[in-house]
Amino acid sequence: MPDFTQRTELLIGKDAMERLSAARIILFGVGGVGSWCAESLIRSGVCHLTLVDCDAVSPSNLNRQLVATTETVGERKVLAMRKRLLSINPEADIVAIDKRVSVESLPEFDLDSYDYVLDAIDALKDKAFLIRAACNSRATLFSSMGAGLKIDASRIRTSEFWSIRFDPIARMLRKRFRQEKNLPSKPFLCVWSDEMLENAGPQPPDDDDNPVRKAWVNGTLPHITAIFGFTLAGLVIQDLVIEK
Repeated sequence: MPDFTQRTELLIGKDAMERLSAARIILFGVGGVGSWCAESLIRSGVCHLTLVDCDAVSPSNLNRQLVATTETVGERKVLAMRKRLLSINPEADIVAIDKRVSVESLPEFDLDSYDYVLDAIDALKDKAFLIRAACNSRATLFSSMGAGLKIDASRIRTSEFWSIRFDPIARMLRKRFRQEKNLPSKPFLCVWSDEMLENAGPQPPDDDDNPVRKAWVNGTLPHITAIFGFTLAGLVIQDLVIEK
């Protein structure tokens, strides 16, 4: 184990530490939620992490995304994230894939080769397809619902997908699954919050290079997206630490 994992091993023990080190994880989305999730995993001792995102760092990311600084604006997110994570653990096996998740591209990722699939993407159509594909794989899926329009961190929680209430992303996903008559094949845990505020300011100009652009932008705060990301990482860590 790398020296920096001593405090982690002190808490969870050698066997759990080895399970963390051996786990193979793929994370889709390294933005407001995914960037904090990725760093938490690597700092906790995860050594095999694949990052998937098709976006570049933009100025609007500076308010909430770990990888976004004035020095990284314009860089591809997965490459900037990989560089940061390797500065924490240079021996980690971190793969950066600069590609959009879609019906066409997802088979290339071979989800069966991973122990965990983490969903931190926004585009509803791609999110729905990823969830179904992950549920059909051997991997354990953990998913993040919407982190926008929230201030109260105490309302962030984890639940099985079909138990979520008052979250618009979960509601739209359930509607899509039912309309398409293609439900996820197994239960999966999600990070979510029942808080839903309204934007109080004007819509900002679009400086996002993501080809899957949104017609409407929701306000976000860094402590919320970070806690969503940390909680998503926590689901993996808890699952690996608890004896099975």
